[in-house]
Amino acid sequence: MTSDATPQTPAGDAAIESVSVLGEDSRRQMFAFIRRQRRPVTRDEAAASVGISRKLAAFHLDKLVDAGLLRARYGSPGGIRKVGRQPKVYEPTDSEIRVSIPDRRHELLADLLLEAVLTESEGESATHAAVRTAGRRGRKLGESEREQTRPGRLGAERGLSVCERMLDQHGFEPFRETPTQLRLHNCPFHPLAAKAPDLVCGMNHAFIAGYLQGLEVSGVEAVLAPRPGECCVQLGPPGGDVPATKM
Repeated sequence: MTSDATPQTPAGDAAIESVSVLGEDSRRQMFAFIRRQRRPVTRDEAAASVGISRKLAAFHLDKLVDAGLLRARYGSPGGIRKVGRQPKVYEPTDSEIRVSIPDRRHELLADLLLEAVLTESEGESATHAAVRTAGRRGRKLGESEREQTRPGRLGAERGLSVCERMLDQHGFEPFRETPTQLRLHNCPFHPLAAKAPDLVCGMNHAFIAGYLQGLEVSGVEAVLAPRPGECCVQLGPPGGDVPATKM
């Protein structure tokens, strides 16, 4: 299950890098200072906020820019135009930092549930609306992937390779048991999924099945095969054996 949000693999790497950059004390203090100002801040102001030299402050600020936490430009602090070259100023980006091991995607679950509420038709149950929304989102993602990559005919092995990349990007921790069998070692929606397993597992199943449909993968189906500590969905050949493990 997913949304149109950015994929997890690059986003997760960026988040880890951002946390690493903020590990340095002066850098973290300058970042907090700039966020509090609600306006562009000069190097001199940033340096003074932590009591270091302008040159050292410039080094740390550039690290924050490289990590995507700040953006830099030339401008006049406070909007006051002065004669001569404008100083370099820094301001926060809109990036959010979230790091979770194992990966958790509660905002994606909330996004789908919100869409389900907004599109729920008269006489449709909330559960049905949520499952329908997840299936449609997965199908659109698969169609988009197929349109962008133009993979041609996708049999079981190649199709699972494409699915594996997508599922890895979204935190499912796919594990290839056999060339045509894929298990998902992580549920990105745990522990919330434990509160409503039928709902969340149904949405997961609908999303992945929809993705397979949109991607036009043959010889593979998504089935519910819950195992403790893992995602409830498994991908494999149609009619394959599924473990009868209870959640």
